[in-house]
Amino acid sequence: MNDADVSKQIQQMVRFIRQEAQEKANEITLSAEEECNIEKLQIVEAEKKKIRQEYERKSKQVEVRKKIEYSMQLNASRIKVLQAQDDVVNNMKDATRKELQQVATKKGPYKGLLKALIIQSLMRLKEASVLLRCREMDANVVSSVLEEAKREYAKKAGVPVPSVVVDKVYLPPPPTDDIHSIAPSCSGGVVLASRDGKIVCENTLDARLDLVFRQKLPEIRKHLCG
Repeated sequence: MNDADVSKQIQQMVRFIRQEAQEKANEITLSAEEECNIEKLQIVEAEKKKIRQEYERKSKQVEVRKKIEYSMQLNASRIKVLQAQDDVVNNMKDATRKELQQVATKKGPYKGLLKALIIQSLMRLKEASVLLRCREMDANVVSSVLEEAKREYAKKAGVPVPSVVVDKVYLPPPPTDDIHSIAPSCSGGVVLASRDGKIVCENTLDARLDLVFRQKLPEIRKHLCG
C-alpha cells in the first residue's frame, strides 16, 4: 500500500470519527433540550400549583371573613330588634304603672282591694302570727279593714283568727313625676311576713305588675311586636 492509499484511509477514518462525533453531539444536544424542556414544564407546573393553592387559601380567607361579617351584622340586627322590643315592652310597662298609681286614689275600690290583698296574703302564709307592712298614707285604711280581713281568712281557711301586727316601718311613698328620681316607691298594696321573717308575701301593686309582666311576657311581646 503506497502513501496515497494510506493517506486516503486516514482521511476516511477522520471523516467517520468526525461524523460519529457530530451525531453524538447532536444526540447530547437533543437530550439536553428535552431534559431542559421537561424541567421547565415541571417548574411551570409547580409554580401553577403554588398559585392555585395560594388562590384557594385567599379565597377561603375571603369566604370566612364574609361569613364572620355576615354573622356579626346578623347578631347586631337581632340585638337591635330585641332592644326595640324591650323598649316597646318597657314603655308599655311604664304606662301601665302610671295607670296603676290611680288605683290608690279611688278610696272605695282601693279599700276593698287592700282587704282582698290582705286575705290573699294570709292564705299564702298560713301563719298564726303575722307582721303587716303598708304605706304610711294607707295605714288608716288598712286598720279599718284588718279585723274583717282576718275573720274572712279564718273562715275560709278553717283556722283561728290570726294575730296581725301593723309594722311602724312603712313601705315607700308613691312614685313622683321626676323621671330622674332613683328613690324607692310603692304604688300601693301590702307586704305580709311571718314574725320570724322567714316567709314573706309581697302583695304590692308594683310586685303584682312585675309578676304579670314576667308571666305574660311572651304574649305581650307577640301582641306588641308580632
